Amino acid sequence: MTMIDETSIRARIAAFRAPADKRTVPPAMIDSVAVRDGMVQVALTVAKADAAKLEPLRRAVEADLAAMEGVRNATVMFTGPRAAAAETPAQAPSLLANARSIVAVASGKGGVGKSTVAVNLAVSLAALGMSVGLLDADIYGPSLPRMLGTKGKPEMAGNKLIPVDAWGLKAISIGHVVDEETAMVWRGPMVLNALTQLMTQVEWPALDVMVIDLPPGTGDIQLTLSQRVRLSGAVVVSTPQDIALLDARRGVSMFRQVRVPVLGIVENMSFFCCPNCGTRTDIFGHGGARAEAARIGVPFLGEIPLLPAIRETSDAGAPIAASAPDGEAARAFMALAEAVSGQLGGERRTGPRIVIE
Repeated sequence: MTMIDETSIRARIAAFRAPADKRTVPPAMIDSVAVRDGMVQVALTVAKADAAKLEPLRRAVEADLAAMEGVRNATVMFTGPRAAAAETPAQAPSLLANARSIVAVASGKGGVGKSTVAVNLAVSLAALGMSVGLLDADIYGPSLPRMLGTKGKPEMAGNKLIPVDAWGLKAISIGHVVDEETAMVWRGPMVLNALTQLMTQVEWPALDVMVIDLPPGTGDIQLTLSQRVRLSGAVVVSTPQDIALLDARRGVSMFRQVRVPVLGIVENMSFFCCPNCGTRTDIFGHGGARAEAARIGVPFLGEIPLLPAIRETSDAGAPIAASAPDGEAARAFMALAEAVSGQLGGERRTGPRIVIE
């Protein structure tokens, strides 16, 4: 098999001639190339005004790279010029301006069920009668398409994606535009550009609330969002054990440093009740998040039980807040949504409460 690396990819692009008009890709247009295990990602620098007319060229380059021996998958995307990306936070325009409130759902570490909380929080806010958007900002590990049960690529309106409709939400994820098994082996600038595109190149409608599912940790994406998005506040997800609470503490500290209000901490996987005998077991301990919230002076937003049905409905693409709205888990998520809504002012663009059956 032919060795595929950055040099061979750049050489292939240098030799490329578009089938229709023999256009080439100047070396200066190549912003970055990432190659890993046969997965190829290329970013091409173009001015925003030229993106639409250069789209056929992008598709042709992508197809040409995908045809290379040894390439399992190829993705070519456009990125803005470096000068535009170097704006200071004060100069940069605020993104997601169509949303009245923007809530980031974060965690200091992975594995605490942050995405499950984000999805069911968004569904519960919609059930309160709000118009809600859901943005998957976890570029490396997008999970929204699976958890929402959405398949296929979104439709286009001009050069913008139309967010998918699912469970009363308008949602988008990088997982909606790349194959589920494609590894996102992108360097930092490509990840930030992809996230920016999900905010600027999606036809978001006017929304009461935009819920953003952040990747775990306290890195570039969190910092960029705090600088470029008018965040109304952050919900920090933790499990009860000490090691998770330590990371949650770091998450709260980060949001405070960038002057984003912390709406509170929610304790996920808080307790388990045996479905056969009803015996309660605190598998990961219990009450740690409540105590930590009190210690650091932020609201405690509630406890989400550890139930097999939450995992089963997430895997099945039917969030439990919608598919079993009268159950214990849905009631817990609704209590979380009401607490968050109360802190946001509780205003809504729409009228009646939505009941999803």
